[in-house]
Amino acid sequence: MVAGVAVFLYGMTMASQALEKLLAQRISQLLTKLNDSQFLAIVVGISITTILQSSGAVTSMLVGLGSARVINLRQVMGVIIGTAIGSTLTVQLISLQIAPYALPIFTVGFAIFFTSRHAPVKNFGSILMGFGLLFLGLSMISTTAHMLAGNPALQDFFVSLRENSFLSLLISTVFCALVHSSSITIGVAMSLAAAKAIDLHDAMIWVYGANIGTTFTAIMAAVGSNYIGKQVAWAHFFYKTLSVILLYPATAYLLWFLEKIDSGSSRIIANAHLIFNLASAVMFFPFINIGSRLIEKAFPRDPSTEFGAEFLKLNNYQSSALATSYAQREIMRTADIFLSMLKDSICMFEKPNPILIESIKERDNKVDFLYREIKMFLLDHANKSNSAVHQNIMSLIMFITDLERAADAIDINITTLAIKKNALKLEFEPHDWKELIRMHEQTSELAALAVNAFQNKDLNPQAIQLKRELAKTEFTLREHHIDRLNQGLRESINTSSIHLDLLSEYRRIASLLCNHAYAPHSAVRPTAGEV
Repeated sequence: MVAGVAVFLYGMTMASQALEKLLAQRISQLLTKLNDSQFLAIVVGISITTILQSSGAVTSMLVGLGSARVINLRQVMGVIIGTAIGSTLTVQLISLQIAPYALPIFTVGFAIFFTSRHAPVKNFGSILMGFGLLFLGLSMISTTAHMLAGNPALQDFFVSLRENSFLSLLISTVFCALVHSSSITIGVAMSLAAAKAIDLHDAMIWVYGANIGTTFTAIMAAVGSNYIGKQVAWAHFFYKTLSVILLYPATAYLLWFLEKIDSGSSRIIANAHLIFNLASAVMFFPFINIGSRLIEKAFPRDPSTEFGAEFLKLNNYQSSALATSYAQREIMRTADIFLSMLKDSICMFEKPNPILIESIKERDNKVDFLYREIKMFLLDHANKSNSAVHQNIMSLIMFITDLERAADAIDINITTLAIKKNALKLEFEPHDWKELIRMHEQTSELAALAVNAFQNKDLNPQAIQLKRELAKTEFTLREHHIDRLNQGLRESINTSSIHLDLLSEYRRIASLLCNHAYAPHSAVRPTAGEV
């Protein structure tokens, strides 16, 4: 039984990961379509859950997006409803009794995966292999369920399950929370029902428990997140729990209706799971906005702990010129966060420090949040301003965009290099390390000057000159590093790609921060080489 569960979960994970790789761009496109249309949000939830094969994974993703303030609760309430409907697809598949074809499906997927050189085709092979393992695991569970049902030592236990619906609900909820999959929980219920260990009514209790248990994945993901992440996770929990409470009295009528349509226990359970989630969606759809407000009141924003913009008010500044001055103060606040990221970036290469890496990621999230808020704020005033103020607003937007890109270079590229270096337990050659520190110090000096130059245009020539000197420094350090490679120094050879990429990233950051210095009003013009 345990091996069957393990094979099932491994197959589902393999299929889910391959589907995500194959359709990752489609997921991104779907998430960008989140807006005020709750019906569209439901469609997005169904689509993403169908791709990822896990409602828990989708809601955990939504918790992460909420923590990063990319979304709010009202945008994703429809998605939460959609994930519940999308999760029924896998249950429908496993109810079709495809288990005898598990090994042929796996074999075909194996052949495709190992004979193709194209990534999309290999991913398709992985999907087939995953579903083959999924059906094989279900077959193992089904075989064991028949053996367990005839075991005298367990018959009293199954009787107690039939007599105590709350116990069945508790066991199925805990089981689903542990395995993070409602599909495997309902699959086990199907196997037990087919073996006559439990009846259809008890199997429906397992369906209810699976729907509640799958919410704990998102609740665990929300631990330590901000108020939006908690709102998303608990909205999912209350939606599922209230659905069970409201629809439980109709269980007998639902099963009576489904038994008239299909006599197979697995199909009855799968169809009951589908109808349960469709009925829940129909019941709660008209009350999405009311439910959102209740959850927002239950988990309000805590001003003392929540990070946010300090100087931006979308409607309070009637003068566009005054609004841009406050936006500039918020941009300087963003720049301070970025400069702290840049200062600490070199420390990630000294020794493994997961706390520092997490801190840099959190600061990048703050930069991303302020970037979105500042950009929205400025665009709101852009159309209300005269041409001179409009030009200043565009200049501010371009600078905050360059700041955000520079922060991403640290969070994504430099952090990845540090993780790679520490994971491989590599050490820089002493001269290489000293030169990297020199490049970092020069970049930090230039970054601070470039930020000040944005406020004081008289500093632009000095910033441009320092950028040119940094470019020469990078070229010189590359030559020194290549000389050490020619000498055959082992440490230099081992860290060469990381070393050269880090030099490039620091130079790229310097270029981004100096873009504003080449504005039309600046007396400095880029040289041919800089262009």
